[in-house]
Amino acid sequence: MKFSDAFTAMTGHPPFPWQARLFEELCRGEFRYGCDLPTGLGKTSVIAIWLLALAHRAQAGTLAGFPRRLVYIVNRRTVVDQATREAERLREALKQPVLDGVRRDLLSLAVRQTDRVGGDLAPLAVSTLRGQFADNAEWRDDPARAAVIVGTVDMIGSRLLFAGYGPGFKSRPLHAGFLGQDVLLVHDEAHLEPAFQELLERIASEQEHCRDFRPLRLMALTATARNGAVVEEPLLTEADRDNPVVSGRLNARKIMSFHATDENGIAAKVAECALKYKRSNQAILVFVRQIGDLKKIADRLEKDGCAVQRLAGTMRGRERDQLATRDGIFARFRPESEATPHDGTVYLICTSAGEIGIDMSADHLVCDLTPFDSMAQRFGRVNRFGGGEARVDIVCASPGNKAEESKKNRASEDYEVARARTLELLQSLKEHNASPAALMQLPAADRPAAFTPKPTILSATDILFDAWTLTTVRDLPGRPPVDEWLHGVAEWEPPETYVAWREEVELIREELLELYSPDELLEDYPLKPHELLRDRYDRVFDQLKQIAERTGELPVWIMGDRGVSVSTLKQLTAAGKEALLFKTLILPPAAGGLGFTDDRPSGLLDGKSEYREALRDHYDVADQWHDTDGNPRRCRLWDDAEPADKSMRLVRVIDTRADDEEHEAEVGADVTPNPRFWRWYVQPRSADDEGSRTAPEPQELRPHLRCAGDFADVIVAKLRLPEPEAKAVRLAARWHDLGKNRHIWQHAIGNREYPQKVLAKSGRKMSPLDLNNYRHEFGSLIDVQKDAEFQILDEPTRDLVLHLIAAHHGRARPHFPTNEVIDPERPYSMVAEVARAVPPRFARLQRKYGRWGLAYLESLLRAADIMASQEKLSDTPAAPPESIGGKPR
Repeated sequence: MKFSDAFTAMTGHPPFPWQARLFEELCRGEFRYGCDLPTGLGKTSVIAIWLLALAHRAQAGTLAGFPRRLVYIVNRRTVVDQATREAERLREALKQPVLDGVRRDLLSLAVRQTDRVGGDLAPLAVSTLRGQFADNAEWRDDPARAAVIVGTVDMIGSRLLFAGYGPGFKSRPLHAGFLGQDVLLVHDEAHLEPAFQELLERIASEQEHCRDFRPLRLMALTATARNGAVVEEPLLTEADRDNPVVSGRLNARKIMSFHATDENGIAAKVAECALKYKRSNQAILVFVRQIGDLKKIADRLEKDGCAVQRLAGTMRGRERDQLATRDGIFARFRPESEATPHDGTVYLICTSAGEIGIDMSADHLVCDLTPFDSMAQRFGRVNRFGGGEARVDIVCASPGNKAEESKKNRASEDYEVARARTLELLQSLKEHNASPAALMQLPAADRPAAFTPKPTILSATDILFDAWTLTTVRDLPGRPPVDEWLHGVAEWEPPETYVAWREEVELIREELLELYSPDELLEDYPLKPHELLRDRYDRVFDQLKQIAERTGELPVWIMGDRGVSVSTLKQLTAAGKEALLFKTLILPPAAGGLGFTDDRPSGLLDGKSEYREALRDHYDVADQWHDTDGNPRRCRLWDDAEPADKSMRLVRVIDTRADDEEHEAEVGADVTPNPRFWRWYVQPRSADDEGSRTAPEPQELRPHLRCAGDFADVIVAKLRLPEPEAKAVRLAARWHDLGKNRHIWQHAIGNREYPQKVLAKSGRKMSPLDLNNYRHEFGSLIDVQKDAEFQILDEPTRDLVLHLIAAHHGRARPHFPTNEVIDPERPYSMVAEVARAVPPRFARLQRKYGRWGLAYLESLLRAADIMASQEKLSDTPAAPPESIGGKPR
């Protein structure tokens, strides 16, 4: 099938010349470092182009070196970013009969050919920032399957550095391995995050130096390089400029007017300019730097009877997502929207959250002045598709007095210089027309000085990379949080703090904290994007102080790089605002603090907003996360209540009155007892980061090991993994769970038939009990070394087999904690000897395979385990216990 036909079927429009050119380059295995593409020219179609090139290479049998996963990094979390929309559209488009050939070629890559319930498998796995594909497990279940992952700098960058903000330590190597290998990493608007771009280049250099298995490929999408230099031959050619659609967008007229005022009058002047369009019946976009100005402008326009919607990056994910599906005002700015558009003149007032990535177009724009890179993004949201002529009103502050200037630090001065030079550049444009073509014609040497000042970029050293990989060491001196390496250090952009609300913070207190670790609870029920809001740490602190004045004794969970600590709001605020740096705070609903407008949550942190019982369900929204069919991915229920979806698996039972000796008497009384047992359920392979634990049915041990080995066979064959690494993955899969053949482990999962029946998976109904810190993978390390086939392996293969077994639930990086170095059924001398060998083995293998290469190999075994866990093996006859530790097939 011709590229032009396939591209048209997938995207709904024929390709531009640059898109056909990029496809040809990828088919030849050429990955350009930079793509110079102005906003509005369909740069997110890079995803479709890569996917068609992948199908072409699969059909031709030339997959070597071509990445099977594309990671698209957006600068910040927006409402509906274009990359998310593109990925979802492509997944749906592949169902068309005209694309049968493409679909077959892509499906040939996957290990499974059907989904977990036997239906047709989507040939493209998708994980995005929002909605039904939000942070799901699809992209990592099958390492051979084509996958698109859309994430922010924070989401992707932290995971690349073995420090994912969402997942716990068990899943961090899994994410790092699959995001750092066999990947085309596309960094959108790379010039806006220079620190992150340099970090990516450093990672790529390290992978090349360490000869990783599947080193990542980098592609930076940017219309303006910071240094003004052209790195490669431009992607846009005269053929593009002659294309009527491209020409219309490049030359879309955006006529600027400039309005001077003093710094304190910005909000009032912007509102005044915006009101000039009140009777226009058009969609007016307003941009301002400060959230305080946003509030003032919105209040002024609403007071005048205008239809106004606000969009701030500080909004919680749930409320931002709802803008896309429910808000009629926002629908007026979107080319396609699920909501019914609002009539008349509408206003969308944004901070920088609306500058990047959103597929929207306004009729006119009113804004304050920011540096050139920011202004170019704003212009890209008005008259985006070249219809008519847009007016752009820019409000500029007059120079301050000398006393004010002397108060500014150097960073602020640099920022102001960039704004002043931006104003000079814009005023120099002919007819004050800020079309993309006009901006591109500005002298390349003049533009960099008008950019937002470059942050201080910290060096990512070998020592730091090594420290970040030691994920089983919770408190490691000299290992800093990764945030400042992702964004650099910029005084004009203070660090941010995340905030969420959870019921468990309120319920798991005092003695219960000794039974239920917050770290473990968040492993079972991770925070998801729709639950989180973010703001500058100093503003969060100011709001928390107001909350603490009312409810200071309430608990708060503080999630940081070294795990979760528990404090009170009073203690947290007493520690000062620096205690919030790079942290995620989880508040109990009773603390309040979530803003509301007419009983609808605004999604903003508001210290004045007191808790109201009638609105309790709006605080903890952890369960409001659904799959592609609208079914909940997880739920928490009390006592005997059961989930409507019978396929859900029980992953946690919390006895909220574990020390209540009067419970039996209470049940027999004439009063209805308070709920006691809190049961947490998840959809298998969907909501739990430890996918191998969510088996839908009980599995006996020997069939599970055999099945995992079979899946490993297919995985390494599909990936064309070289020997002896392929052999090590296959053997590790056949031996990885030997340590489950212990009375303590079988009792813990509720198996009362042991030793007649030895289980590997308990199925959805059995609740895990106390294991007294015994780790089955540690037991497997002991047992496998007695196996005759293992003993005849060469030393390098034995080393890798042992490490893969040890690490398949996130341990052994570099060690097992002291309290987990136990095996009640084996001599302590044997246990101690096995434990001592784990750290040096990890060090040897990481030097050999590289940081991401070793994590990738670990992740292949975990994928085989997850796949085997989803099979229905319960009808397989039980094997005699003594045969389970024998020679694997």
